[in-house]
Amino acid sequence: MKSLNWIKGLVLVCVAASSMTSARAEPVRLFAAASLQGPLDDVAQAWDGDVVISYGGSGAMARQVSQGAPADAVILANADWAAWLVDRGIGTETASPLLSNSLVVVGPLAAPPLPDVTAEVLLARLDGGRLAMGQHLSVPAGIYAHAWLSDIGAWDTVRPHLAETENVRAALALVARGETPLGIVYASDAAASDDVSVVYTVPTDRHPAIIYPGIALTPDGEAFLNHLAARTDTFVAAGFRAP
Repeated sequence: MKSLNWIKGLVLVCVAASSMTSARAEPVRLFAAASLQGPLDDVAQAWDGDVVISYGGSGAMARQVSQGAPADAVILANADWAAWLVDRGIGTETASPLLSNSLVVVGPLAAPPLPDVTAEVLLARLDGGRLAMGQHLSVPAGIYAHAWLSDIGAWDTVRPHLAETENVRAALALVARGETPLGIVYASDAAASDDVSVVYTVPTDRHPAIIYPGIALTPDGEAFLNHLAARTDTFVAAGFRAP
């Protein structure tokens, strides 16, 4: 009888261990701003387990999560979109600031720098072409770019000459392919491309601070965000800033 009980106990332990292994085998699912692609992939590779990352515009990511898209954590490029999720009771009560960034104007390789930027200077450099940037109502890089262009009094003049995209990497690609002469992207995006040159660095006090908040939706998501926070140096090396 004792032998039978021992065998039953062993079976229960094995079943429990098997369940724990299966739980760990489930990949961590992340929704992340497109501008994080590259260094976030590197950080994910250092995670003890599989990570599935869906990249896109922060507005689109936030809306998908609010509609029930399965995710363990979401990392956005805009505090307002993070607050929008938190206000709807999604995730933790607050969003943790993980990273920061800055805006730059990029042009083709070997493009001369712009000593200063005004509406007239931008139009002259565009020379009939368009200025690529994220959609100014939903994409964080576009929201920040809109704030900057408005601050220098160039928005109304430049707006008819925009090529607005669904995420910042799409704006970068337009310049890299030579389809637009200028684009407004993050410094980290410019650092990730060998096909563009930075022609102007936007002063950080001319637009709201660029913060990347992370929201944990499950314990696994929280563990991954802690893993990311311990590896900020990977992002700094890619052109980001510490929060």
